[in-house]
Amino acid sequence: MAELTQTDDDTAVVTQASSRDDRYTVRSVQRALELLEIVASEPQNGHSLTEIARTLGVSKSTALATARTLTAHGILRSIEPGPRYKLGTALLRYGELASEANALGELSLPILRSVSAKTGMTARLAVNDDGHPVGVERIDGQGNVRFHAPLGHREPPHATAAGKSILAMLPRDRVEQICKETGLTRFTEHTITEKDTLQTELDTVRRRGYSVDDEEEVMGVFCVGAPVFDHNGNCAGAISVTGIKHDLPSWKVAEIGQVVRTHADEMSGLLGGPAFAELTAS
Repeated sequence: MAELTQTDDDTAVVTQASSRDDRYTVRSVQRALELLEIVASEPQNGHSLTEIARTLGVSKSTALATARTLTAHGILRSIEPGPRYKLGTALLRYGELASEANALGELSLPILRSVSAKTGMTARLAVNDDGHPVGVERIDGQGNVRFHAPLGHREPPHATAAGKSILAMLPRDRVEQICKETGLTRFTEHTITEKDTLQTELDTVRRRGYSVDDEEEVMGVFCVGAPVFDHNGNCAGAISVTGIKHDLPSWKVAEIGQVVRTHADEMSGLLGGPAFAELTAS
């Protein structure tokens, strides 16, 4: 989750809050990644537990615990006899997502620059990762405000403009499932934490074509987003803009929403997808 802070040079900065400290290495995670590299070096035949433990320089019980954890998440798969460990199918999904995100990010840059210039706000593109927004590209707005939320990680779908734009394009039962899986975590006093209230909010997004995060993830920050569609008419992600919350009149928010909606339609067109009005009219 992003936080709004003030630097010594009086520049407002929004950073990503995190419980971890990047100065330190998590040994268990490092071991898991090293194990993955070992298995990747022999993708056809896989590696036995003995081979993995010897190469890692750890006991077989430690190697087994790490391998089983990766297997449980689909990163590895075990085959008999042995067992021997090979790369798992989950990596196919991650690879496809990374490839798509990189391509979409590059394609979106002119559109993000345009929407940022017209709104004066920071513009971002997020892809749809199974109902969750994952930021893949960003253009900072001009001025003394910078939003430094890192790209490449899942964001809370119920408390972000990009997330609401994506959820609004999903069937209601899928939204219910996502709410159950992730929970409606409260980030601020404005966060929607009731599923019925969220569904009503998503109905509004579907009606007007854009979503609003009104200090729901971070106090003092608001976002406006709109969904992007691929050639199959599926929601590929969302374009959103982020700014410091002021006492904005509703007409100004609607004006920003229409600008974002227009640029999201432009992005959809590049993907061979329909404009929002075309999709909702059918």
